[in-house]
Formats: sequence, C-alpha cells, structure tokens
Amino acid sequence: MRFDIVTLFPDCFTSVLSSGLLGKALAKQIAQVNLANPRDFTTDKHRKVDDEPYGGGVGMLMKPDPIFRAVESLPVLPRREIILMSPQGQTINQPLLRELSSNYDQLVVICGHYEGVDERVLHLVTREVSLGDFILTGGEIPAMALINGVVRLLPGTVAKTESLTAESFEEGLLDYPQYTRPANFRGWKVPDVLLSGNHAAIAQWRYEQQIQKTRDRRPDLLSKWQQEKRQGGRGAEGQGEQGEQGEQGRQGRQGE
Repeated sequence: MRFDIVTLFPDCFTSVLSSGLLGKALAKQIAQVNLANPRDFTTDKHRKVDDEPYGGGVGMLMKPDPIFRAVESLPVLPRREIILMSPQGQTINQPLLRELSSNYDQLVVICGHYEGVDERVLHLVTREVSLGDFILTGGEIPAMALINGVVRLLPGTVAKTESLTAESFEEGLLDYPQYTRPANFRGWKVPDVLLSGNHAAIAQWRYEQQIQKTRDRRPDLLSKWQQEKRQGGRGAEGQGEQGEQGEQGRQGRQGE
C-alpha cells in the first residue's frame, strides 16, 4: 500500500516512520510512505501557504492552490482514497482501519493546519477522518495514528496474525486482562485459571472478563455488542450457550 502525506511538517514523521513494527513494515516494503509539502508547490517568492479568511475571523486558513498542486503531482493508483484529517470527519475506529487496509492501494492524507483549510479543498477529498472530538494544532498526529493503524493490519506486518483478531474492538468488546511472569508480583497474583492448563476454562474466563471490562469501562460498547448479538451479529459467534449463560448469570447476581 502507498501512503501520500500532504503536510507542511514532513520532519514530524521521521521518527514515527522508522520505529517499531511500522519501521519494519516500511523496510520490508509492505507499505510505502511519500511526503509532499504544499510549500513546495507555491508560486510566489515567499512560498505562502496560508491567508486570512474572507469575511474576517481569527487565524489563517491554508490556501487551496498549493494543496491541489501537491495532490495533483502524485501518481494515481486504481483504488485510491483522498483523506482530509479534520475534527469534522468520521472518528477513526477499528472497522474503518480494516476497510482502508482491505479496500485501497493508495491513501492520500491531507494534514490541515492553522485554522484549517479552504472549503474548496473538499472538492479533492473523498473522506474526512478525525482522531476524536478535540482540536490539535495540525493533522500530523492524527495522520500518524491512521498510518499506524492501517499498516499493522497489512499482511506481513504482524507475525502472529491471530493477535490481530484477539484484541480490543475486533469482536465488539474490550480485550481481556493479560499477565506474564512472575505469577506473584508484589502480592498481586495471576488468576488461578490461567495457570490451570485447562484451555476451555481459560477461554471462558477470558470471554467473561471481556464482557465485564466492557461493562465497567465502555457501557456504550457493551450495549452495541448486546444489540448485535440479539440480531445474530458477530459478537456472539463462537461463544455458544456457555458464554451466554455466563453473562446472564452475572447480570442476575448484580441485580440481586
């Protein structure tokens, strides 16, 4: 997959793109990242990329022409999405990352700055994406999160592919608690079931813990998962009667 990042601050990406699994994936050419600076596509001697908004207002807007020129300079792959990182866009979540990693060969990511971009830039854009309901100084950090989330889903990035499905949000629930050595750390002990060697009991415990953790921390996710399960959604797959009865039993005890 090819990423083309349109950013006024390409140096921000240097460390991120060379570190950890992302750096290894790029070294193995699982993905390719190209950085394009709109300032390089200006036509005036001052290389101006921003200007005051018409009608007045606070701050400066990124001008449309340098952004258009930067995007138009890029190669066009058959399955391409042009994304503007914007607080007005759809929030990044796991289904979105799966969609982008599976359905596209090229992601062009435009990073806004200052007070945003001229509205006419949206004529270029096929999707607006947000990191969340808050404001940052620019779109670079959200773009890094998007790249990281997509690349880790590409074949070859993560050695154990099963780890991509056994984690938070993949089944609609938060992940279960996990432990490693030592079995007793400062008086906090690993649950006995994890030391039992009984794989069926461990699987059931983990499933129950996912439900409990989601109930405690993200009741909104639990409600969505329960609704999907009632409708025959993915949340109930592979769990069978035992998991459902376990959930009902806990709900009964809590209500007593």
